[in-house]
Amino acid sequence: MVVPLIFRFVWGPLPTSHHLGEYLTGGYFRGDPEVRWSDLVARSPQSGLAHKELGLVWFCKAYGVEEIELWFDPSPSNQLQLVWILDYLRSEPYAAERTKLRLVDFDLLGADGDRLRDHAIRQLEVTEPDFEDARIAWEAYRSPTPELVSGLLNREFHTLPFLKPAMEELLAELPSPASGLGATEAQLLDLIAKGHNRTKELFEPGGLLETRVFDQWELGPLLEGLASGPMPAIAGLDPKLSTLPRHDARGRNAAYRRSRLSLTEFGQAVLAGREDFRRHNPIRRWWGGTLLTNERLWRWDREGRSLVSP
Repeated sequence: MVVPLIFRFVWGPLPTSHHLGEYLTGGYFRGDPEVRWSDLVARSPQSGLAHKELGLVWFCKAYGVEEIELWFDPSPSNQLQLVWILDYLRSEPYAAERTKLRLVDFDLLGADGDRLRDHAIRQLEVTEPDFEDARIAWEAYRSPTPELVSGLLNREFHTLPFLKPAMEELLAELPSPASGLGATEAQLLDLIAKGHNRTKELFEPGGLLETRVFDQWELGPLLEGLASGPMPAIAGLDPKLSTLPRHDARGRNAAYRRSRLSLTEFGQAVLAGREDFRRHNPIRRWWGGTLLTNERLWRWDREGRSLVSP
């Protein structure tokens, strides 16, 4: 039985602990239409649809599941999912004793059958220190500022080798003290400056933009942030985007595709390192479920920015 986890934790407010717990415990309650883990799992030859009425761990107990394998690739979103589910399973002795980790060092979602069949994927035992590492990492990411995650960069995660690089990538998306841009924002300006003015080139998987942090739906708000404000760095974004609701995915996608992007004079100065985007524009950047603003970023700068990865 394959159980997919649907959450992405790299953008926007984090689901509450209650919400995440309800997702895994299953069952339906009046006035609560949220999706559960069992909604994404098909009929099983052994148990039929019995899982539809049970929590994940209860189902494992009831049907004598002997092994729970965790398959998560190195991307930051997957690594955050991994530490969340490990933190959950550590408090469930039946599940914790049967949990194994598969070290997947490639894009799991984009892998074809041959890749999965032929690639040697190591299986590791998950021990109590590994569960503790996951708890610490998950709690650090959920804290309202990046101090705790930054502190984890000096820690070794032997059974979770992709966790620290993922944290480094997340920290790199915070606005730089030199330009006020995160790593992906800087890439966007650079590509547009080189003539890549269509969002299709920039957003779609396998495109020119090299980022493992954001997906194509999260890149849109990032681009809009660069194109709005008192001193926009980007011109040519379809103005209709400012009037379309966030849930109108079809309308927003069409507006992105109509856009023809270019750098403003200010954008060129930011890209060249002569201007700081933050000094002229408000910053609204999500971190671990908290919206960071200019005021907190200025405080980090005054403190030597020692709390954020360089």
